[in-house]
Parts: sequence; structure tokens; C-alpha cells
Amino acid sequence: MPQNKEAMKKISKLSVFGYGAGDAANSMIISTGNMFLLVYYTDVAGIGAAAAGTLLLVARIFNAFTDIAAGRIVDRVHSRRWGKFRPFLMFGFIPLLLSVAVFHVPDADPALKLLYAYCTYGLVCVAYSMVNVPYGCLVGAMTQDARDRARLGGARTIGGLSVGATLGFFIAPLLGAGHDMQQIFTWLTLAFAVVGSGLYVLTGAVCVERVAGSVPKVTLGQSIAALKANSPLVVLCLSSILFVTGTSATGAAQFFYLRDVLSRVDLFPVMAGAQVLITLTLAVLLPRPVARWGKRAVYSAGGALGVVGGVLVFLAPADAPWLGLAGLVLGLLASASVSILTWALIADTVEYGEWKTGVRVQGINYALLAATRKLGMGFGGGLVAFSLAWGGYVSGTAEQSDAATLAIRAAAGLLPGALVLAAVGIMYWYRLTDQKHAELVASLSRDAT
Repeated sequence: MPQNKEAMKKISKLSVFGYGAGDAANSMIISTGNMFLLVYYTDVAGIGAAAAGTLLLVARIFNAFTDIAAGRIVDRVHSRRWGKFRPFLMFGFIPLLLSVAVFHVPDADPALKLLYAYCTYGLVCVAYSMVNVPYGCLVGAMTQDARDRARLGGARTIGGLSVGATLGFFIAPLLGAGHDMQQIFTWLTLAFAVVGSGLYVLTGAVCVERVAGSVPKVTLGQSIAALKANSPLVVLCLSSILFVTGTSATGAAQFFYLRDVLSRVDLFPVMAGAQVLITLTLAVLLPRPVARWGKRAVYSAGGALGVVGGVLVFLAPADAPWLGLAGLVLGLLASASVSILTWALIADTVEYGEWKTGVRVQGINYALLAATRKLGMGFGGGLVAFSLAWGGYVSGTAEQSDAATLAIRAAAGLLPGALVLAAVGIMYWYRLTDQKHAELVASLSRDAT
């Protein structure tokens, strides 16, 4: 019982802040890539849209496997002093430094450019997995209290989107104003490498692990058995891959949509401000509807907003930019609410697996979800790139063709809306309600006595 009582104690504000700081560091890697890497490859490095889309897709598929490998490594490591997950955060500077190299494609033969892009982005995928997977596992190791897990999920979303907002406020407007884009990305990635490394160290220092695993080192057989028995995890991963594919496509196409369809790249800071406002509001208010209706119901409601937003983005006339902006804002509401809940839901599946098998498997659970999300990011980025290629997008052109603008509309709104709708439908089969989770946690507590 002492372990369970400790795990249910309210976590400190410093721990919540420190956990959010970790995802701010994560986003200095992942958000920069999601928002600007396709633009950088096509408009700065001179890589064709189809080749860049293939690269992003292949890299994300590769990243899914590196996440699973990282999950197995994490489950096999245990430090008596620092725990299972915090030691990995001290190496967060490695993917940050590699991100600098990603945004420095040399001016060389096209084949060499593409090879360089594959190699540098592949190395980032490996290094990022070894930091991000243990970071994500910390939620389940810090507390078993449902409200505190929601607080941590909110802090994570705030940390990540604060970086996204910074990119939207200060970086995106520069890219449409004739500035030296290469120089912008050079200073940006260098600054992120310094600041992000410090944030990872802060997270590792203040986020104490209070929920011990049933066994310190999990074998491969135990991991496989736990995954086979964990149907809620499978449903969550299937829904997540569809949802993230849709939201990632909207994110990757947003710059093209505002610049080439609405001719209002100046609205990018407005979207960044909306991100901040929405995230802060949801982080504070979301635990209340979750307590009343449960995580699954709120997850589905958030996804429904994304479907409506996608339709608006696709149909908004070019001379009614605020209608398109409203659709993008609804997409932000959907993305933020579902993201907050996803990190709480994955922690719940850890207890479900422990209840079914008697073994607490955290690394591979989070790694599997992270892998599906990486696949979704890759599919989303690839979807946009292939849509641009299909529509005949030409970089550096002041006015795109009708086919190109239609392709951008579809990539930013119609296709994401359809994917999010499918993601919401799959959650019908997610049967691990909050009441069920509370019952099985109580059962685990009784078994521990």
C-alpha cells in the first residue's frame, strides 16, 4: 500500500511545469519539422515536392520502428537513483543538434541533396525516439490520479503549443516577406538547441517517478503478452494514427493555404495567438467535462469539431478568409483537446495491461502509441506533398494554378476532415471508461496489500 498511497498524492506545480517544459523542448524538434520542413525542402533546398513527400513518409515510417525499439530499451533499463525514464532526458541535446544539420542541406547535385536529407532526418528520428519515448512514459510513472494525469496532459500540450505559437508569431511571417530563409532557420535551430537542452535537464530534475513497475526489467515475452491482452491500447492507436494524419496534414498545408489560397499569410500570427488561447483555456477547463462525461466522450466531441473545421477550410471562398480561418480554429480546438486526452488515455492503458497480465509495461505501450503518431505525421506530411505535386504546385510562383489551389484546399481541409471522422468512429470500440479504470486501479491496490 505505501507505493499506491504515494502514487495518489497530488503532484507539485513545479513537477507539472517541468513536465510541460519537456514537451516544449520536444516541439523545438518536431513542430519546427512539421511546420516548416516541407517548405524548407521545396523552397530553400530545391528538392521536388514529390521527392520531399516521399522522404517525409519514409522517415516517419522509419521513426515508428525506432520508437518501438526505444520502448523495448526503456523497459529493459532501470536506475535505482533516477528511475527508468529520467536518465534518457539528459541526452536531449543530441536530436536538437541534429535538427540544425537537417535545416542545412548543402547546395550540391540533386541526388546528393536528397541523400543528405534522408541521412540527417533519419538520425534525428533515432535520437528523438530515445528521448521522446521515455518522456511520454513519465505520466504513468509520476501519478495514478486521474485529475493529475489530466493536468500533466494539459501541461504537455501547453509546452508544445507554446513553441508552435512562437514559430507562428515570429517565424512564419518572415518566410513570406523576402527574407533569407536559410539564415532564419540557421539561427532558429541553433537557439532551440541551446534552450531545449536546458529544458530537458529541468524535466529530468523535477519530474520524480513515484509509480514503480511490477518488475524492474520487462522481458520481450512479457511485452508481447501485455500488448496482446491490451485491446484499449489497440483501439487508441488505430484512432490516433487517423487523427494525427488528418491534423498533421492541416498543419503542413496551413502555410500554403494562407499564402496561396487566401493570400493572407499575415493571418499566421492570428493562428498562433489562437493556439495559445485555446490551449490555455482547455488545459484549465478540460478536466471538468472529463470528470462529468469521461475521456472517450470528450475525445469524440473534440474530433467532431475537427470534422466541421475541415469542411469550412475546404469550402471557404478566397474572398472570405475569415471563414477559412474559422475552420482552422476549429481544427485547433480538435487537435488540442484530443492531444491532451491522448496522453491521459495511454497512461490508463498501462494499468489495464497490468490488471490483465500482472506486468506493468510502460515503455512499449507509449512507444506503440508514439509510433502510430509518427506514422500519422508522416502520412499527413506526405499527403500534402503528394497533393501539391498532383496539383502542379510551382515553388516561387506568385499565383498558383486552380488545380494547385484545389489540391491545397483538399490537403488542408477535406481529407483531414474525413480522417478525423474515421478516428472518432473507431473510438466507439474503446471500452476502458473512466469508471472501469478506477475499478481496476482499486483492484491493483488491493492485490498489492
